[in-house]
Amino acid sequence: MTAVAPLDRLIVALDVSKVDEAERIVERVGDGARFYKVGMELAYGGEGLRFAGRLAAAGLKVFLDLKLHDIPNTVERATGQAARLGATFLTVHGYPQTMAAGVAGAKGSGLKLLAVTVLTSYDDADLLEAGYRFGVVELVRRRAEQAQALAIDGLVASAAEASRVRQAVGSRMILVTPGIRPAGAALGDQKRVATPASAISAGADYVVVGRPVIEAEDPRAAAQAIVAEIAAAS
Repeated sequence: MTAVAPLDRLIVALDVSKVDEAERIVERVGDGARFYKVGMELAYGGEGLRFAGRLAAAGLKVFLDLKLHDIPNTVERATGQAARLGATFLTVHGYPQTMAAGVAGAKGSGLKLLAVTVLTSYDDADLLEAGYRFGVVELVRRRAEQAQALAIDGLVASAAEASRVRQAVGSRMILVTPGIRPAGAALGDQKRVATPASAISAGADYVVVGRPVIEAEDPRAAAQAIVAEIAAAS
């Protein structure tokens, strides 16, 4: 992957339900960030996808975290629709059929697809309960290798697996790590977390940070502190 400026390596997660609230966060963050994640809560809140398109039209980068997973025809068509919004990244679940359909839907656009390996709220016990015969580490590795074979642009994996994933797929695939918490921040509902510096050191290209920025008293300062930590670890 080509070199990315530290400012562009921070993705601020707009994990709110209303567009006007997201707009206020973007305004308060200001020049502290220029890459934003629009997830399902905001996207399905009425005007969330239009808002994502407006962010992209304004020159900001948008990560559509919709985690597509359906029959191939539906995933392919939905990916094509997402590409028209001008987003930079779109997530699909790391199932071979789903990934192949996403690649077909994104063909000819600038949209980059990220495969979700294993959600950061899952641990080995959760996978066992769901019927998987592999633990987190093995399932992440298998899905990473499948994604690479299908020409997926990048992967979403926790920082706990980042170094193993990087070893498995090399340097060409994008690696995005959610579940990032600066030192001292609350874990929330995440089980596999890391600091920005440790994620970058482990091989992540981008880190996704939500509550520690959007719930901060000064979101701009919080974002700038994370960017500085990324720069120091790069």
